[in-house]
Amino acid sequence: MMPSTLSSPSTAIAALSPAFLSGHSRVPQWSRCHNKQKQRVKVGVAVTAKVDLKPPPYPLDALEPHMSKQTLEYHWGKHHRAYVDNLNKQINGTELDGSTLEDIIRISYNKGNLLPTFNNAAQIWNHEFFWESIQPSGGGRPSGELLRWIERDFGSFEAFVQEFKAAAATQFGSGWAWLAYKTGKLDVGNAVNPRPTEEDKKLAVLKSPNAVNPLVWDHHYPILTIDVWEHAYYLDFQNRRPDYISLFLEKLVSWESVSERLELAIASAAEKEREEKEAAEKEKEEKEILERLETEEASEDN
Repeated sequence: MMPSTLSSPSTAIAALSPAFLSGHSRVPQWSRCHNKQKQRVKVGVAVTAKVDLKPPPYPLDALEPHMSKQTLEYHWGKHHRAYVDNLNKQINGTELDGSTLEDIIRISYNKGNLLPTFNNAAQIWNHEFFWESIQPSGGGRPSGELLRWIERDFGSFEAFVQEFKAAAATQFGSGWAWLAYKTGKLDVGNAVNPRPTEEDKKLAVLKSPNAVNPLVWDHHYPILTIDVWEHAYYLDFQNRRPDYISLFLEKLVSWESVSERLELAIASAAEKEREEKEAAEKEKEEKEILERLETEEASEDN
């Protein structure tokens, strides 16, 4: 059975105030554009867009002793910075110059045939999402609606923890593990795509290689991620990835952020479903009008 407060998508949308949607510090990036991160700089008559290096929402030493300041200095200060610098060089003067980060990711994913800008753009998005997935004095057990969703879809919080740990630990080489809200809509090319039922809408644990993230998968809304690239943990844990994953869940994860992302995911999915339904109804109506006109013309000719 769906959790009580968020059981209805329309209820979820109504519950979100304009102030929450426009000003909340942890609104996930898939629900907003990166316009605030783009600065337009005039050089003569040319206009270029710059993707900014967004800092973590806490001082670099705030996660100690669980994640060291040295790790943040290297991970954010060098690796994340390099992705930003490289992407700005790649898009400067191209058709992608001025696009949102999300649009760059979706366009350059190119149905799996990656274009050169994909890795840097996706890694910028992934890292911003990661920094906002953790916080000082985080970890432990979630509460409220998020906990009820986890218990509903995984059986128990402990079962979720084991599945998330397994996904993160078994991601071969570099990559990410995710908790995402998915609508479960089927994509049937030669038939009317069935609408998802309430039972189809659920939380799922996913993992992705290298820079790939759920933005490139239809009907998936990420609400939590862990970075399992070696540079995320090597200074503090060397090659002990499982220890890093355990500490992430026990001491660092921001369940407050995850809860807010889930609320927004439900609202965003409901809005997308409403728009798709309206588009389908409009297309059906236009088709019926065209068929009627063709029938009338045929009658007149006869």
